[in-house]
Amino acid sequence: MPRFSVIVPAHGVQAYLHECLDSVLTQSFSDLELIVVDDCSPDACGAIADEYAARDPRVRPVHLPANEGLGPARNTGLDLAVGDYVLFLDGDDTLTPDALRAIADRVKETGDPDVLVYDYTRVLWSGETVRPQRATRLTEEGPAPFRLDDRPSLLSAPMAVWNKACRREFLDREGFTFPPGYYENVPWTYPVLMAAGSIATLDRSCVHYRQLRRGGILGTTSRRHFDVFEQYDRLFAYVDARPWLAHWRPALFRRMVDHLVTVFSRRVRLPRGTRAEFLRRARVHYARYRVPGVPVRGHRRLRHLLVRLGAHRTYRALSLAARAGRHGLGVLTAALRAAGRGALRLHYRVQRLLPLRADRALFSAYDGRGYCCNPGALEEAFRTYAPHVRTAWAARPEHHHTLPTATRRVVPGSVGYWTALARAKYLVTNAEFDTRLVKRAGQVMVQTQAGTPVKRMGLDLRGRPAAARGTDTAGLLCGADQWDFVLSGNRHSTLVWERVFPAGYETLEYGLPRNDVFQRATSMDVDRLRASLGVPEGAIAVLYAPTYRDHRSGPRTALDLERVLRRLGPRFVLLARAHHADGAPPDARAYDAPAVRAAGGRLLDVTGHPSVEHLCLASDALITDYSSLMFDYANLDRPIVLLDDDREAYEAARGTYRDSSTSSGASSFPPGAVARGEDELIDIFATGHWRGSRSTQLRAAFRARFCPYDDGHAAERVVRRVVLGETEIRTGTRTGAGAAGLPPVVPLAERRPVPSPAERPTASVPGPAGSFPPAFPSAFPPAFPSSPETVTVPGGRVAVHDAL
Repeated sequence: MPRFSVIVPAHGVQAYLHECLDSVLTQSFSDLELIVVDDCSPDACGAIADEYAARDPRVRPVHLPANEGLGPARNTGLDLAVGDYVLFLDGDDTLTPDALRAIADRVKETGDPDVLVYDYTRVLWSGETVRPQRATRLTEEGPAPFRLDDRPSLLSAPMAVWNKACRREFLDREGFTFPPGYYENVPWTYPVLMAAGSIATLDRSCVHYRQLRRGGILGTTSRRHFDVFEQYDRLFAYVDARPWLAHWRPALFRRMVDHLVTVFSRRVRLPRGTRAEFLRRARVHYARYRVPGVPVRGHRRLRHLLVRLGAHRTYRALSLAARAGRHGLGVLTAALRAAGRGALRLHYRVQRLLPLRADRALFSAYDGRGYCCNPGALEEAFRTYAPHVRTAWAARPEHHHTLPTATRRVVPGSVGYWTALARAKYLVTNAEFDTRLVKRAGQVMVQTQAGTPVKRMGLDLRGRPAAARGTDTAGLLCGADQWDFVLSGNRHSTLVWERVFPAGYETLEYGLPRNDVFQRATSMDVDRLRASLGVPEGAIAVLYAPTYRDHRSGPRTALDLERVLRRLGPRFVLLARAHHADGAPPDARAYDAPAVRAAGGRLLDVTGHPSVEHLCLASDALITDYSSLMFDYANLDRPIVLLDDDREAYEAARGTYRDSSTSSGASSFPPGAVARGEDELIDIFATGHWRGSRSTQLRAAFRARFCPYDDGHAAERVVRRVVLGETEIRTGTRTGAGAAGLPPVVPLAERRPVPSPAERPTASVPGPAGSFPPAFPSAFPPAFPSSPETVTVPGGRVAVHDAL
């Protein structure tokens, strides 16, 4: 018996059916059957299904003698399905890579729920992709599985059948089938959610939902759109027959009104002369299913009034009046905004006519976030080695508290911002300032980048819509053409940047300024940082900092942090830091009260801490995945463990530069042990491999390859080259701000990064609680080739320093 039965009804989609079927049969999870129902298609859909069946025994073609529609076609597939779970996929849609693997893992993790709801991505006929923003509905935070009463917002998710995996025994027991006609998903989707004894969600795009330019049901003009009334009759009949579901009537009623207004307002759907009839029937349904006493708030009031009146002319009059009001307000608002933009453009043009200020520099990081990353380290170096240059930082007001008092503050988009862009000689950022920036002759732009690249960047995002998200390639290259200098920490970075951002800049392979602090900090600094974070004396602090996923809309949920802490033992403390693009702790489920109590206050949310470098200094080890933080952390010469549990999905969505066939990829040179799951991660700590001799050997080779210049003087080298024009390597023993020439690179063997408390001579590192056999001896890759409650640390939110 297969795990999944994937049912694909096919009618008039021969141009897309090959891609649809291939997306199912090439899944990394292969325990499935594929039932293709040829709904008497006038084209070659039936023949295509037969061809696939001849090649793959998992394909079961079914040919209907007459066209019956989507609902009956799906029912035919349901009657034949034998899988544990049933999934529906339209013939012009596709599964995303590794979708079934993710679904299978989530189903197992949540105890085989009746229904699993997952996300999707719309693919427009133009090729543009749109990911709906519904993280609050499909979040995996909180208990799972659950019932609909525990998360009623799920009822407002799209009324689709192809974004759910349903347990077949549940469907058979409840007798769920699809009705005929258009909008057949209405009396199926809602009852399935209401009847499910257990529901789970998967915050991952598993389906590419194709919106055709023409030929789709929702884009046709037909009286069959009147079927929507019968479908809601079926839905409310289902609810009326089950009194315990009566509390859902208000929500279903509001959804019905919204749906009827949508059908009516899309003029392409209803034939000419039928709109008044449709509105009269809508009025009847409004009166029939309205729940008295239930308030209607906000923008829904006008919709409900129009449907309740049911008068076509009144509807048109009120709609035109509302539209005119909105238009008038919109015109006024647009005029004011245009005037403001025009004034700023004029101001910018005037400022560009004035002389450049050679003693001015403007800095920014992550599109207006706080004082951090390489620009932050360079701003400090400007004040030390080029004190004649006055510095300003462009940041949004909520991040101003992170800026040094000696640095001028400007708000992006303000008059001061555009003045600085026009007059400052030096422009330093790790992202971009503004697409309207016109670089002047004599201006010097330094692109610091945001770390060593692990995942694909720049031009390498072409062909990866989930990661590119509408990236303007031409604009990207125009921006790169304005760069004068690009910083690089190693040869790998240099080769990647020059390939994915081809332009005429000069690469400064000097090391990354943000890593200078690792060579300058002292043991007293580390102790002070740990005390400020609340790390108990003698504890082993592990920093968990995963990167974000382009194919997910919420934070990373790879680990059960409470379970990991419980298995590691009472001496371990976990510093959990989410990527700034996620905006939540890496696993918010671990912050529920029971989990926190179980963790004994040893789980610290440091997502809002203003400096990831300080978190690195305060920790004894790092757990990460595809984050460039591993390259920075390696400079501390402290243990690193990679969690590589979703490589296939990550490679499919984003791709990495970890190709083992190349000499520059990080895959061939990992910085420590590699775990492929939570149990293997725990085992690595249980056996002591995380800090053993093999881990030390791997880290040494990794540092030699990727940290050749991070000796604590990278920022000084950049300032001396860019501002002071020095190019010669310094000779003699004179050092400091008054010394001339670029400081020579300190050899790796002579660097002495501050040790963590666990590595100090008096430190004793305990093993995790319990006794665990080394169940995963393959945690390390092959040898190298010869060449009491949750603690939230105060501070402004800044980005994890990550090129990913």
